[in-house]
Amino acid sequence: MFTGIVQGIAPIHSITEKAHFRTQVVKLPPEMRKGLEIGASVANNGVCLTVTEIYDDLVSFDLMQETLRITNLGELKAGDFVNIERAMQMGDEIGGHILSGHVYCTAVISDIIATENNRQVWFELPNRDVMKYILTKGFVAVDGISLTIGEVKDNQFCVNLIPETLQRTLMGQRKMGDVVNIEIDPQTQAIVDTVERYLSARS
Repeated sequence: MFTGIVQGIAPIHSITEKAHFRTQVVKLPPEMRKGLEIGASVANNGVCLTVTEIYDDLVSFDLMQETLRITNLGELKAGDFVNIERAMQMGDEIGGHILSGHVYCTAVISDIIATENNRQVWFELPNRDVMKYILTKGFVAVDGISLTIGEVKDNQFCVNLIPETLQRTLMGQRKMGDVVNIEIDPQTQAIVDTVERYLSARS
């Protein structure tokens, strides 16, 4: 489980293609490696991955074909950066919202509106089926970052980003047309699905 509070970004050192999956090796700084062991869960751009090997500051993760298909990790190459969050531990402060690291779909950045102390970013989702889980003032995770939804229209929504988020995560480097991972809030999904089933049963 994760909180959506990204601890920083890290570069992909290398990618090795194998039969039906690939191995992604990320170069993690010391503060992100403290107590890290093989088998631990680490979110890369919001995708929960399992540590398969640790060699000094190089940490390996195996990505299955389905992960590469559903998320933006399949588009990455050596030298690209990913948002990193270690799995939460009992007693940790939850500053964002509870995440599973299971990405629902991807979205495309459709607009960026920058002001002096704020940046508003708009995302376009692939279809209206996903939009039913995107509610104004609700939660969403974008590349593993816990964010509050600012506004919703058609199949798009926006978030407002403070300088700290822009500095700590990849959102500070994102541009229009970039593809990002979306994890919808599981509580919102459960409520919407329950209401839909109830209304369907009554009709």
